[in-house]
Amino acid sequence: MLLACLAAGSCVLDGAGIRDAAKSAGFGPKEVTAPDFVAQSRRGGGDFLPVGVSAPPRETRAKSAAGVKALEAELDASRQRNEAKGRDAAKVGGAVKPPAPPKVPPAE
Repeated sequence: MLLACLAAGSCVLDGAGIRDAAKSAGFGPKEVTAPDFVAQSRRGGGDFLPVGVSAPPRETRAKSAAGVKALEAELDASRQRNEAKGRDAAKVGGAVKPPAPPKVPPAE
């Protein structure tokens, strides 16, 4: 009895033996294949690059200094518009009075 417990205890450390036995007996999770639209949308060769291999060069180039300045100006203008909308919403929200508490009839 003690020998069986020790043998089972050594398998529990990583659980691989018990997991494999349960899977072969039909108690494990069922393998599910990807739907067709998922399989078709995946690109081939989606593995990781091996160590020491450089990634291929990017197709898009970095923005020029003028492009960065234009993007910053666009983002600043968008931030200012959003802040103005927030101030307007706060004014409208401050003008609305909260509803009165409900009238509770006296207890009998």
